[in-house]
Amino acid sequence: MEISDSARRILAGVLEARTGQQLTMNRRWRIDTALAAIMRERGFDTVDQLVSRLVGGRDSALSDQVIEALLNNETYFFRDRLPFDLLLAGPVKRLEQARARERRLSIWCAGCSTGQEAYSLAMSFADDSARWRGWTIDIVGTDLSRSAIERARSGTYSQFEVQRGLPVMQMIRWFEELGGGDWRASPQLRGAVRFELKNITEPPPHPGKFDIILCRNVLLYFAPNMRRLAFNRLAEAVVPDGTLMLGAGETVIGQTDRFVSDPDCRGLYLPAPAKVAQARVA
Repeated sequence: MEISDSARRILAGVLEARTGQQLTMNRRWRIDTALAAIMRERGFDTVDQLVSRLVGGRDSALSDQVIEALLNNETYFFRDRLPFDLLLAGPVKRLEQARARERRLSIWCAGCSTGQEAYSLAMSFADDSARWRGWTIDIVGTDLSRSAIERARSGTYSQFEVQRGLPVMQMIRWFEELGGGDWRASPQLRGAVRFELKNITEPPPHPGKFDIILCRNVLLYFAPNMRRLAFNRLAEAVVPDGTLMLGAGETVIGQTDRFVSDPDCRGLYLPAPAKVAQARVA
């Protein structure tokens, strides 16, 4: 499908203005695929026709549809299993000892998409119930996609989605088959996670401070200035002895002074010492 350069630039501009994310050149190949369903529904023959209607500014519903379609909601259960194992064996064990008195952990999955990451964490804690008996494990997932958050709250996934990354025993224990190829998370699992509509550049969700923050494969789509803003938000939301997990292709090096690499867990990050961070910010 032919798409003019001006239409691509307009779509990229709308996406960045609304979400902070960039539609980089290596992502623009998927524009026609992403917008195909909207074009059929709306009766547009070309993307340029859709963009012409979009810039008219009189169809806010179309703008919302386009933004939802262009967002990358790729995720699956226990995505890249190694980071989960590192998190549970390192920071979680350390925080378990540090929080032994209050017996509470707060975890934020920022950019959670349709919820598989947050549910993966909830299953990890629930499968070790004896260890965490008497603890409050507060897990919140946020995303700026309304449709993704609605799906996350429903906990309903296709056969392909529920099998992708999820071991058979956990699938059988925590999901029930609905028929028609769909599976739904058990009430216990759905009750262990809450989901909110929110961009990571906005103030964090309740309770505002978190022991662990996962923000994986999100910041790589941000422009440098928006990425700095996001890192500042994350730094304000993590407790001094907390942990930040980024995606495999992301790093804080050269991006922010608010975090430093965890010397014991490659790919995880710690808040920079307060005096150092304040001096650098100043």
